Amino acid sequence: MKLREAVAFNVKRLRLALGLSQEELADICGYHRTYIGSVERSERNITLSTLESLSNALNVSPSDLLEVKSG
Repeated sequence: MKLREAVAFNVKRLRLALGLSQEELADICGYHRTYIGSVERSERNITLSTLESLSNALNVSPSDLLEVKSG
């Protein structure tokens, strides 16, 4: 799994665990819903600033978003 795919997987997994829609997460981060969707589909090569914003919104550390989950 590529790092970008790991971030996509973790953002979606954590967002759903919190019961947030893409639009709600986008509002918290200050991004557009379509941007969050493209991150979750691993279409975006996000910046460190975006990684930080997403991790803050999801109440996890940036390293949690980078963690490659097996299985």
